[in-house]
Amino acid sequence: MSGSDPSGLPFGQQLPRIRVRPPGPRSRQLAARLRRVESRNVTYVSDTFPVFWQRAHGANVEDADGNVYLDLSGAFGVASAGHTPVAVTDAVTAQVSLLVHGMGDIHPPALKVDLLERLARLAPWRSARAVLASSGSEAVEIALKTALLATGRTGVLAFEGSYHGLTLGALAVTHREDFRAPFRERLFPGVRFLPFPGGVGGTPVHEAIHAVSAALSGGDDGPPVGAILVEPVQGRGGVRVPPPGFLSHVADLAREHGALVVCDEIFTGLGRTGRMFAFEHEGIQPDLFCVGKALGGGMPLSACLGPRRVMDAWPESAGEALQTSTFLGHPLSCAAALAFLDTLEREGLVRRAREVGAALLAGLRADLADHPAVTDVRGRGLLIGVELATGPDLRPGPEVAEALLRRGVILLPAGPDGRVLELAPPLTISEDQVAFAREILRAEITRA
Repeated sequence: MSGSDPSGLPFGQQLPRIRVRPPGPRSRQLAARLRRVESRNVTYVSDTFPVFWQRAHGANVEDADGNVYLDLSGAFGVASAGHTPVAVTDAVTAQVSLLVHGMGDIHPPALKVDLLERLARLAPWRSARAVLASSGSEAVEIALKTALLATGRTGVLAFEGSYHGLTLGALAVTHREDFRAPFRERLFPGVRFLPFPGGVGGTPVHEAIHAVSAALSGGDDGPPVGAILVEPVQGRGGVRVPPPGFLSHVADLAREHGALVVCDEIFTGLGRTGRMFAFEHEGIQPDLFCVGKALGGGMPLSACLGPRRVMDAWPESAGEALQTSTFLGHPLSCAAALAFLDTLEREGLVRRAREVGAALLAGLRADLADHPAVTDVRGRGLLIGVELATGPDLRPGPEVAEALLRRGVILLPAGPDGRVLELAPPLTISEDQVAFAREILRAEITRA
């Protein structure tokens, strides 16, 4: 990859290099053009935001003005193996000259079989089945449909702070009121949101477990529960890590009452938390789980997986699939996913997420201990949240994130009011980049 900085490091391993104050003139010009052609609800545009990306590799992003950034967002957690990982780009390049598009549920691409077999080997069940899709929201929709077919029950339990996507079925189980309110009349009413015991001021674990038990017992007059949908670590909700034992208690209660446990691993899965799947930290075996984001190595791809005993609730196709899409099993995405999974294994990225994440978490806790601007530093693997205190003399999370952007660091605010700075960098981030991240976060967060 071309583009070395004065230190001689290749693009991908560099520290930030800001040539013009972001957003530079080219990004501003692109923002003005975008506003003329895109629905105004999509991209937030202000005098200080956004920058427009033109290339990326490893943990570096270069914007349209030539500024080089350290990406601590992993592009929503997608770039787990780094941006444009060589194995993935080689696989896509080779595939594009062979087959760009197939007929996923009619005359499938051969690569679809290879990927499904690979995913089945990763799953915790002896006999796994999957449905492929393109986005995380679609995978969640598939899981909800599967649970209804398997249990015959319409009720769903989800959790406060949850984020599962914005299509109508996924939006119904997403807790964010700002996303839900405009479409409330179209959302399925049989979803109940229960307390999630994680983060500062979270519900005590025994109260959260009691709420799950009461809802499963029908004490709130809701429809019978067929599925409990949970993120093993809430990502967009503010990197909320549940206390030990919570998920296993939820799983025990679900099975006692005949409901399915559905783990949304779209953000947390495939190594992000230092295990292949985050549910492994609790030693539970879900009935269904969803993966996405990192799976395609940068290409759009997701999946819902379950054991045969659950997935066979779907009827056998008689020529028309009940769940499909035009781009199901897209050859380029399948090729990218297989290369990504190879990279994950070959480079030991799951272990690296565990080890580097533990060191970074400990370092940030030491750096920010007892500082009045910080209420908590938490995480699992390379999914870490720094929760900022709120008050009239303290800067809110979005303001801190924009200040970091001006200094060449990309990260996202998460949680209520964006008060949690969310770190989800590529699992390939270098030691020098981690050290820089610690230092600039300490400096910017503690700045008055």
